[in-house]
Amino acid sequence: MDAIIYHNPECETSRNTLAMIRNAGVEPHIIEYLKCPPTRLLLTQLLTRAGLTVRQILREKGTPFQALGLGDACLSDAALLDAIDAHPILMNRPIVVTPKGVRLCRPSELALDLLPPQQGAFVKEDGEPVIDEHGRRVALA
Repeated sequence: MDAIIYHNPECETSRNTLAMIRNAGVEPHIIEYLKCPPTRLLLTQLLTRAGLTVRQILREKGTPFQALGLGDACLSDAALLDAIDAHPILMNRPIVVTPKGVRLCRPSELALDLLPPQQGAFVKEDGEPVIDEHGRRVALA
C-alpha cells in the first residue's frame, strides 16, 4: 500500500502515527512539512479529500496563531491559507494519505482506518496500548 504522511518529527502524535503505519507493514513517503510544505493547491485538495475546512487544520499551540489574530471568525479561507503559506507550523499534523482516504490523525489512532491490519502489538510513546498481541484494538476503560 502506498501511504504519505505529512510529518513533524518533533511531534509525539506524528511519531506515533508514523510508527502505526510501519506496524501495519507499510513504509510511507515521509514529507516533513516544515521543510517541504505542501503547495496551496495541494493543501486545498487534501482538505477537500479529508472533508476538513482550513480553520479545522489550524494549529494554535506553539504557533503564531494568536499573534496573527487567526482566531477572528471573519477571516476568509484565503487569508488563513496565506498564513499557513507564510508559517507552515500553523498546519496541524500529521496528515495521512492512503488509497483508503485522507485524514488528520489527531489522535494518532485515526490512522488505523486508513491502513492494513496491524502486524503486532502497538503501544504509544507514552505507554498507552493501542493494539494487543493479537492485532486487535485495545478498548479504553
